[in-house]
Formats: sequence, structure tokens, C-alpha cells
Amino acid sequence: MTARPLAAIVYAPTDNIELLLAEAVRRLASRGVKLGGVLQHDIADAHATSCGMELENLETGERIPLTLEPDNSNSASCRLDPDALARGAVAVRGALGRGAQLIVINKFAAQEVSGAGLRDEVGETMLAGVPLLTAVGERFLDEWAAFTGGEYTRLKPALDDILAWWDAVRAGA
Repeated sequence: MTARPLAAIVYAPTDNIELLLAEAVRRLASRGVKLGGVLQHDIADAHATSCGMELENLETGERIPLTLEPDNSNSASCRLDPDALARGAVAVRGALGRGAQLIVINKFAAQEVSGAGLRDEVGETMLAGVPLLTAVGERFLDEWAAFTGGEYTRLKPALDDILAWWDAVRAGA
């Protein structure tokens, strides 16, 4: 397997990508890989919405609440906390500066497609030459390909594929 140091797990809405990424991170960390970046975790909240989320800083284990309290507008959309996204960005940039071997950014999704979210940190990681693992929903694949110039390894949402990609990246280093 010729692996580029940039990998996207392409997933469907029915794939539990958060659980897969968490298990991949756990397995890579158990191998001694120095990880940096952030993972998203869905959390149950008192408002019984599907919007309860937090980011986990992979270096420190800190959990950062990602969603704001409902605004009582009866809106069905999630409201992301801009401060939490900024803290996630700081976590990624800090990990790059501290020599992380692999950066994991939970998703390249709507925020990143619109030029926000952790898009800049994905680009900085690519420019730094540090391997990066992220997940891209099928509906954002065209935007991801345009952003990366098509220079990435496409992975199936399977733990064995992720671990094999990492092994190939390390073997080529």
C-alpha cells in the first residue's frame, strides 16, 4: 500500500465515525504513537437534543463542550461554540509545535467546507508534513478533493484499514 500522509475515512451517515475514530486513536496510542488533535464525542444532554457534543484534546484528554445552550428559537440546528472551536484549533497547533507524529481532526464537514471550523489547521498540518487522519462524509467528498488537490489516501470506515494506513505511512517515513 502506497500511503500518502493525508488520509480521509470516507463515511456514510449510517457509519458510527466517532466510535471508529475513538477506537483507532486508542489503538494507535497503545502502540506509542504521539498523537495530537481533537476528536468529537456525542454526549447526552439535559435537553434531549442530538446536538450535545464535545471535543477531546488528544494530548491532554481535556474535554471541551462544543455546543451552546439552546437559544429557545425552536431551531432544529446545532449551535457550535466559536470559543470551543478556537480551543480545538489551539490544541492542533500546539500538538504540531510539540512534535506530534500524527494529527487527528475528527471531521472535514460543513464548517470546514464553508471555510471555518478546523479548515486552517488541516491546511497547516498538511504544510508541516505531519501525517493527518480525518473523516469526510460522502456528501463533502468533492469539496475535500478540491481542498487537498486529490492528494490523499481514501480509507474505508474500518479499523484495520486505518491501522494499515498508519503502518504504511510509518514504513515510508
